[in-house]
Amino acid sequence: MAVKKYNPVTPGRRWGSVSSFDEITKTKPEKALTVPLRKKGGRNNLGRITSRARGGGHKRRYRLVDFRYTKKEIPGVVEAIEYDPNRSARIALVCYQDGEKKYVIAPVGLTVGTTVESGVKVKIEIGNSMPLKHVPLGAEVYCIEMNPGRGAKIARSAGNSAMVDAKDGSNIHLRMPSGEVRLVKEECYASIGKVGNVDHENISHGKAGRVRHLGRRPKSRAVAKNPVDHPMGGGEGKSSGGRHPVTPWGKITKGLKTRKKKKASNNKIVKRRK
Repeated sequence: MAVKKYNPVTPGRRWGSVSSFDEITKTKPEKALTVPLRKKGGRNNLGRITSRARGGGHKRRYRLVDFRYTKKEIPGVVEAIEYDPNRSARIALVCYQDGEKKYVIAPVGLTVGTTVESGVKVKIEIGNSMPLKHVPLGAEVYCIEMNPGRGAKIARSAGNSAMVDAKDGSNIHLRMPSGEVRLVKEECYASIGKVGNVDHENISHGKAGRVRHLGRRPKSRAVAKNPVDHPMGGGEGKSSGGRHPVTPWGKITKGLKTRKKKKASNNKIVKRRK
C-alpha cells in the first residue's frame, strides 16, 4: 500500500507516483466473476451526454463484488487480494465452504488465508460482517447498507470508514467519512474495519496521459469559451466572466441547493458535515 516514485527521467516521471501494489497476490481476475463493461462516454440511455469530459480510457471488465452480503452464516477463506480497475479499493477473492467464490472489498489488514464470515453471531474481527446492532460503539465499519437488504452504499472507496457513534432505539448513529452523523436502521449490515489501499489519495498522476487512460477527457474553462457555448464565454481580451459562476445552462454552480425535498432523507441526518 506504499506509494512508489521513479527517477525523473522524463517530466511525467518527475511528478508522477504509483502504488507499489505490494498487497496484490493475483494478477488475473476470476473469469466467472467478471462481465463485459461497455463504454458509455458519459451518455445515458437516451444517448445524451449527462456527464461531460468522459470517454476513451483502457478497456476493462467489471468485477462482480458481493455488496449484498449473500453468503450469510457460511465461513469463507481469502484466496487472493486483487487489483480492481473500476474502483480505488482492492478486492479480495473469498472461497466459501460450499465451494462458491465471491469478491468482497478488501479492508486494511486482510491477508490471504484469513477466514471471514457474514451473519448475526460472528466475531468482531477485521473483514467480518454483521448487523449494526451487534457492532460495539466506537468501532470502525465499511461497506454499510443504508436500507436493510439493499446492499452496501456507504464507505466503499479506498481508505474510507464510518464510526458507530451511538445506539438510539432501532436506529444507529453513524459518523460518516464526511463528518456527518446519520441515522441508519440497526438491521443494516456492515463490515468491521477500514477499506484498504489507504495511500490512494497520495498518488499523483504526473501527466495528462495517465488521466486519459482512466477515461477522463480534457475540460475547458468556461471563460475560455465563446458566448455561444457558455454564458461566461467571450469578451475582449482576458475577461473573468463578470458574474457568479454558472453552468453552461445558466444555473449557479456554487452554493445553489439542488436537493429534492420529496426524495431527500433529511430526517435521517442528526448532524450535518458543515
